[in-house]
Parts: sequence; C-alpha cells; structure tokens
Amino acid sequence: MELTPFFFGLYKFVKYGLYPLTWVVLLLGMATVLALFPFSPTRLRWVRKLLLSALLLLVALSSPLVATPLIGLLESWYHPPQLTSSDHFDAIVVLGGGIEEKGSLRPTTEPSSYSRNRTTCGVDLYQQGYAPTLVLTGGDARIFGTGPQEAVEMQRWAVRLGIPESATRIDTEARNTYENATGTKRLIGPASILLVSSASHLPRAVPVFTKQGFRVTPAPCDYASQDLPRENWDNIDPFDVLPNDTSLQRTREVVTEVAGIVIYWVAGKL
Repeated sequence: MELTPFFFGLYKFVKYGLYPLTWVVLLLGMATVLALFPFSPTRLRWVRKLLLSALLLLVALSSPLVATPLIGLLESWYHPPQLTSSDHFDAIVVLGGGIEEKGSLRPTTEPSSYSRNRTTCGVDLYQQGYAPTLVLTGGDARIFGTGPQEAVEMQRWAVRLGIPESATRIDTEARNTYENATGTKRLIGPASILLVSSASHLPRAVPVFTKQGFRVTPAPCDYASQDLPRENWDNIDPFDVLPNDTSLQRTREVVTEVAGIVIYWVAGKL
C-alpha cells in the first residue's frame, strides 16, 4: 500500500466518498436534479423522499446520541497501558495526524491538533523514561505539488516541549498508516514499541504495526469520549439531542476508521 501519486490520489478520492456529509450532499444533489425537470406525481414523491432522507441522515449523523457512543466503541478498544518504572521499550512511536500550513493569515506551519496532542503524549512517555528514542512519523499528504512534512513539525513541537533533538528520529515519507509502519521499520527495524496515536485510530494501527514484526504496546491518547459507551447514556445532557458539527466530525472519524480496518484486512495489511 505504498502508493504511486495516481493511486494515492484515487485513494484520497475514494476516502472522501466515505465521508457521511458526502452522502447527505449526494441525496440533496439527486433531489435537486429531479427538481429541475417538470414535476410529475412520481417525480415529486421521489424529491420528497430524497429531501426527507437527507434531513434524517444529517440529523442522525450529527447527533451526540449517535456519534459519542460510536466513537467510544473505537476508543475503548485499547485501554491506557498500566506501566511501571521497570517497563522499558526500544522506542516510542508517534503517528502523525495532519498539519496546518503557513498562509497569508497563519504565520507559521504547525502540527494539527491531532498531531500536537499525539506528540505531547509521546513526549510525556519519553520524559518518564520508558524508551530512549522518540520516533515521529508522517510525511506530505498532498496529492498535487509538495508541502511541509508532518514529522518535521512534530519534531519541532517535541523539542519545544523539552526533548533533545538527538533523541528523536523522523520518517517524512509516510502518507497513511501502513506507510507509518513500514517507514518506522526502515528506521529502527522490528522492535518493542509504545505506539502512540488517537484512541480511535489504534484499532487499525496496532495490527498494522504488529504485522510488520513490532512488539506493540498501545498508548492511546487524544480521546473524544469522556466515558465508556455503556456509561454515555447515564450522563446525557439535555443538549445532547441537538445536532452539532463536532458530532458530525466524530461520525466521520468512525466511518473512515471502520472502512480503513476493512480495506486493510482485505488487502492483507492487518
């Protein structure tokens, strides 16, 4: 799954098609196309069905009552490791989660909130002495042209937090989880690692790294859920019935992660 530029672009396009908001837009688009033609009773019924389906789908996908338990199921897959002072690993591996590029308004390129939170978790584990090396992996995910590399900005963030640059190693070629694993393998070989990523991402990342020969201890961080799924219903707030954009983003993460697990399994990467 180390993709050429063409297939990487195709991969990104297919991934976009999995986003829940894309489904809503497609339903609205179909209703709009039908509405452009002279109405007939049959066409009017279809327009109504498509509009109602789009509305119900959008409400469901953006509801905290749906999104929070769903992402909680992924985040509860691996619990935080119960480490002791005697535990020691060859490296702490932190997976990139995106980048925010410099522009006419943003003065500098910086890690996304995902990358920053994951790096902070990795730094914390390093400072507790669990491994001598911090590996940061993430490249340029642009389809066209070139841009900054996630791992470079993550390394800068780690150094700002007090990590000696000499204790870090970076992989700037990886554009997806599989390439994170193969790139890390080229850097340090099969090793015992603490694998740091968002809790919802680890159900896919852990078996990918294990398949490459790593002895993996998951170290989840950057949680979206506060409670286990079975406890969410005990802490319902009245506003939890109202749709919001944060819940829509969480639903998107769940859909893309589950789809990624299925695709990686079919491709033999898990």
